[in-house]
Amino acid sequence: MATRQEMWDRLGPDVDLLVIGGGITGCGIARDAALRGLDVALVEMRDFAYGTSSRSSKLVHGGLRYLEQYEFSLVFEAVSERRILLDIAPHLVEPLGFLFPVYKGARQPLIMIQAGMWLYDGLSLFRSPKLHRKLNPAAVKEEEPALRQQDLQGAPLYYDCATDDARLTLENALDAARAGAVVATRATVQGFLKDDAGRVCGVEVACGHSGARKRVRARAIVNATGPWTDRTLGMARADGGGAVLRPTKGIHLVVNADRLPVKHAVVCNHPDDGRVLFAIPWGDQTYIGTTDTDYQGDPSEVCASADDIRYLLEAANDYFPGRDLTPDDVISTWAGLRPLMRPVTSEDDLSESSVSREHQIMVGQDGLITIAGGKLTTYRRMAAEAVETAIKLLRLSNQLPADLATVHTDQEPLPGAVGWPENDDPTRLIARVHGIGGDALSEASAARLVGTYGTRAMDVARMVRAEPALGVPLVPGRPEILAQVDWAVREEMASEVSDVLIRRTQVYYRDADQGLGCVGVVGHRMAELLGWDDARRHASEQAYRDDVARSRRWRQIDVPPEVVAPPVASEQPVA
Repeated sequence: MATRQEMWDRLGPDVDLLVIGGGITGCGIARDAALRGLDVALVEMRDFAYGTSSRSSKLVHGGLRYLEQYEFSLVFEAVSERRILLDIAPHLVEPLGFLFPVYKGARQPLIMIQAGMWLYDGLSLFRSPKLHRKLNPAAVKEEEPALRQQDLQGAPLYYDCATDDARLTLENALDAARAGAVVATRATVQGFLKDDAGRVCGVEVACGHSGARKRVRARAIVNATGPWTDRTLGMARADGGGAVLRPTKGIHLVVNADRLPVKHAVVCNHPDDGRVLFAIPWGDQTYIGTTDTDYQGDPSEVCASADDIRYLLEAANDYFPGRDLTPDDVISTWAGLRPLMRPVTSEDDLSESSVSREHQIMVGQDGLITIAGGKLTTYRRMAAEAVETAIKLLRLSNQLPADLATVHTDQEPLPGAVGWPENDDPTRLIARVHGIGGDALSEASAARLVGTYGTRAMDVARMVRAEPALGVPLVPGRPEILAQVDWAVREEMASEVSDVLIRRTQVYYRDADQGLGCVGVVGHRMAELLGWDDARRHASEQAYRDDVARSRRWRQIDVPPEVVAPPVASEQPVA
């Protein structure tokens, strides 16, 4: 695989399709189009999955709550895609049980929710990871002993999936590159090129490291910039255009699993407004989310507020009495923006949670294709629709290559899934990776490598065998190792410390100190690999520290301890 610099060197000057944005949708589009045989380039101003695509709830799910809004087509599409992702990315998409406790006085009675579960399974054509089952209060207590038992009537247990959203995005980018696409990060669009008829025909793009500029001409251009959609459209339009998005902010917080132990994702309704939240098991941690509030600021500066933290802790302490979670329990947070399409004028008074999650594809008079909205789960289908739209434009302008291939992105495995065990049990693969790495690679690190890279973990283990020092943990007591820094730079186009610690390894979220203790180790290793001088290394290390500080910015405003104390028992319905 090429490094980030090599990708920049290969960028331009002419392509069939240019994709702006390296999130899950943009990378999915690049993969789909490259597999069809189009000459594809993708440019991303920061890193793959920098924005929304690394800051989701990390779930691949059908959206059970959308049944209540009668969005059956959206649910059917999502559960169908869930099945496909289980097949093409089994190392990244794993079944997860969801427990939906129902209490006395709930807005929806248990029998109605149970009926909804049958509908949910039916829309998946009964191909869910497991069919749901109904648990009585005693069975719920056995499954989740920390959950509040008072007034509990029972709980359906159903199944969706969890994922590593950033790595799912990255593997789409890697597969696009394998198929011939140029995927360039730290490549910022400065403006659009237009032909004599006023149609977009390319972009001017700047290298985020050197400042060098290039002009890339393209026969079709897709704007897949998520929360930056309106900003990108503004560059293309002489009048700046109007806003098409209504972005909403969602935040999550992470606590140690011993402070909030859950075996399943527990579905919670907030005691104040009834919004659906989740408490989700995450190895040694549990994360809680999410919020849904309108956001008007710079997408690059989105972060959790003290009110956001208070809101989530209130719900957690209501559903899990006796855990007494406080702000001091919060290890890390993340905040992302949903690039939702702005409703029509008559519906502008909709609450944030009521805005449709459906995606839209728009083609401007200037020929710019824009895709926005949608869900992580349905990215593959969204990407296919965007590519089909681009192909129609190329056909109309007689610029469509004659030898396009038929692709089946629903069957082609992502890189880490090639050779994955047919029984979906990674036990033997983990043992094999551990054996390859030998004494320099711990069992815990071998398991983490398989969970991160799938079958490509064997290649990382071979690096450790060749250079045992690469098996040293980045953080003492944690499974992430130095070899992952080398792999990220050489094989995954990482070019900043934040790329490695946030989106390639998740140390940022999982370590008690958010990786601040290993910034120097990572920075020095990247300096060796990339030829950085001291000033360049210090800048990258400081940028990571700034990312950590942004995730902790909510602490600058004290959260009164009384607002997160365990609630007094009451008759108020909470489900």
